Amino acid sequence: MNVLVLGAGAMGSHYGVKLMRAGADVTFLVRKKRAASLRATGLRIESEVQSYAGPVDIVEDGVSLHRADLILLTCKAFDLPGAMTAIAPAVGEKTAILPLLNGLGPYRELDAMFGRDRVLGGVAYVALSLREDGVVQQLGTSDRLFIGARTPALRSAAEDTLALLAKSPGECVLSDQIDQQLWNKWVMLCAGAAVTSLMRSSIGEILGTTYGRNVVQAALDECLAVARLEGFELQRDAIAQIEGMLLNPSSIWMASMARDIEAGVARLEADSIVGDMVARGMLHGLACPTLQTAFTHLQAYLDRQQR
Repeated sequence: MNVLVLGAGAMGSHYGVKLMRAGADVTFLVRKKRAASLRATGLRIESEVQSYAGPVDIVEDGVSLHRADLILLTCKAFDLPGAMTAIAPAVGEKTAILPLLNGLGPYRELDAMFGRDRVLGGVAYVALSLREDGVVQQLGTSDRLFIGARTPALRSAAEDTLALLAKSPGECVLSDQIDQQLWNKWVMLCAGAAVTSLMRSSIGEILGTTYGRNVVQAALDECLAVARLEGFELQRDAIAQIEGMLLNPSSIWMASMARDIEAGVARLEADSIVGDMVARGMLHGLACPTLQTAFTHLQAYLDRQQR
């Protein structure tokens, strides 16, 4: 399988190396600065499960591309327009695109540009970071990936991709309900990102306050209500898993967006993760006051960063 991975950040590197180890012909499409780093030191991944240090095939953004069988897309939502333009030359009649992105909004954009029959569904649960020294680090050992065909035409591509990824450590699942899995992840991420970004604190710290549990529960309930109104009501076991994460008093988890705020990052996925959930709720007459408060905070933060 000929695979193009957009970027060599944390997520792209992690799954790109998995595909490479499984025998796929993997090329990373990267910007000039990252290309120089990879040429000098190779790609390095540190993990308790399976580390990697070595060369990878790269091509710089703007260079002509060959058609790919699979394109792995792991950019931030606000970089998606440029990413779609960058990968377009590699998209052929039989190309499948696997996005590992946050929220549901990016799928609308991908479907509009490439067609729904080319866009797989992907949901990843793995904690990764790209350190300043260019090393990708896996935090902990948990690694779960759901892949699914959003149309019957993509079934073969989903199966082939899963077969390769399943050769590496971690859990890979071929889901017949990938749209539901996307909603399950978004509900968890939106509620968690909303409260940890708003409070600038971990889940455990928030739950340790007088009314923190009420605030977290309110954010989660609003997300669950939007999912239900959109036709993707979460099952009890999925809700229990989310509650186990977001209502755990000993949790040190913070959404990456909250950590980005602490670091003074100027661009956030506020619209994709929180704003779009609020907008969908409003379309159904659901105000989502907790999420509105969090989204207002995020917008005010971004406005201040750009002054």
